[in-house]
This record gives sequence, structure tokens and C-alpha cells, in this order.
Amino acid sequence: MSRVGLKTLEIPEGVEIKQENNTVTVKGPKGELTRTFHPDITVKVEDNVLSVERPSDHKEHRALHGTTRSLIGNMVEGVSKGFEKNLEIIGVGYRAQKQGETVVINAGYSHPVEVEKREGIEIEVPSNTKLTIKGIDKELVGAVAAKIRAIRPPEPYKGKGIRYADEYVRRKEGKTAK
Repeated sequence: MSRVGLKTLEIPEGVEIKQENNTVTVKGPKGELTRTFHPDITVKVEDNVLSVERPSDHKEHRALHGTTRSLIGNMVEGVSKGFEKNLEIIGVGYRAQKQGETVVINAGYSHPVEVEKREGIEIEVPSNTKLTIKGIDKELVGAVAAKIRAIRPPEPYKGKGIRYADEYVRRKEGKTAK
């Protein structure tokens, strides 16, 4: 039984949800998101409360039920509050700087790595060792943050690299002399 799918979702003030067939559009103060869902799952909006229903207890329908409810919940939260991921750059000489619409990251390579701005995503550089990725689409914010982290993932010996602000990097002991 999907516990997530059974939860109703209260729609905050200023957020508007439109549904046509299996396409849901959520409009709010920060923007608009549209997503198409599986045709078997039905989405109902009554009195500022959204509910998701499934036709049967088939395994596929149970999985789609909770997933659909979570995705719509993320869309509502994104257009009302927005999402944010914070990254830290750790290492001697590792830094980031914003040049126009692109972010240039020096992460120990022979060349600086340029990250282009994507539509719907805002990348801020509060200091040369911190990055903030903001947007209304949770999936896109996470994908951009993961792409930036993949430039130089944190290594376990010295901890150098790009990591999420709340990420714990398990450190290993290096070689010991005899």
C-alpha cells in the first residue's frame, strides 16, 4: 500500500493547478511547471486539496501512485518556495567565480572548467569556495548540482574536491612508514 500516495496535498495560497487529461500544470509566484503523468493515475483537485488515486492494487499502479503524488508535491513546493542546493569547494587553489552567465571553476586541472547557465536555474557564487544552485524544478536543481560536483568529486584521503554543504566525506588513512 502506498502511504505517500494516500496523503492529500494542501495547495498553498497563490498556487493554481490545472489538469488536462494526464498533464498537470502548476502555476505559482515563482513560475510555472508542467508534467505529463501515466494515464492510469487520476489527479483530483477539490477545495484546495489535491488527491491522487489509482485504479487497482497492481504492483505497477502502487508504484506510480506514490511517485505521482511526490512529483506533484515537489512541483507545488517549487513554484511556491523553490529549491536550493549548496556546494563547497575544498582544496588549495580550488575556486569558482562567475563571469557573466557562466561559472568558471578551477579544480586542479590544467584548464578551468566552465559551467553554462541552464534555463530555470540560477547559480550564485557567494564566495570563491561556495556555490548555490537555485530553481523551481527539484529534478533540474539536483542534476545541475550533481554535474558540478562531478567535475571533481571529494577524494577520501585529503577531502579535496567539490561536495554538497551537508555531505560527510569518509576519510581514509594514508600509507604508513615502517
